[in-house]
Amino acid sequence: MSSAMAERMPVGGAGDPAMQDPELLRRLLRAKDRMDAASHEEWPVGRLAQVAGVSEAHFARSFKQAFGIPPHRYLLTRRVERAMAMLRETDLPITDIVWDTGWASLGTFGRTFRDITGQTPSAVRARAEKSMHDLGRVPVCIVKAAHRPDLTTAVSEKRRQATSGTNEPEQQEIP
Repeated sequence: MSSAMAERMPVGGAGDPAMQDPELLRRLLRAKDRMDAASHEEWPVGRLAQVAGVSEAHFARSFKQAFGIPPHRYLLTRRVERAMAMLRETDLPITDIVWDTGWASLGTFGRTFRDITGQTPSAVRARAEKSMHDLGRVPVCIVKAAHRPDLTTAVSEKRRQATSGTNEPEQQEIP
């Protein structure tokens, strides 16, 4: 189906994920969950179709219809997300991250990473390190205060305001 045809298709038509069989959607979610849990593994369409219990062509078509992205592209995106987290949170060499996230080629990883994020893995790591150094200059008490929940109004006062229908705190004179 061409993109022009898909745009003209009415809502609720065959291209609408809401019109898919609920059992099929559960099966597609099962396959998607498996990819999420083990994105470092190989997930050819045949293996995913087996998990979902449908034919390869039906799986590929239904997955894209339900999630808006082909299964292979979804897997690549998950691998890049995991690699980004590892670049920010670990000191592992980039080549180790490539192998740990399931890429077979450093070149393919680099090209796909740039296509999806718009940056190189080295640039992502450098920016993460810079932001960590920038936070290191802020006193710890200020960082903690910024992350502290707003407790200017006591919980009992918030409950009273919720039951009375007002969100404004009452002004009280302090003697």
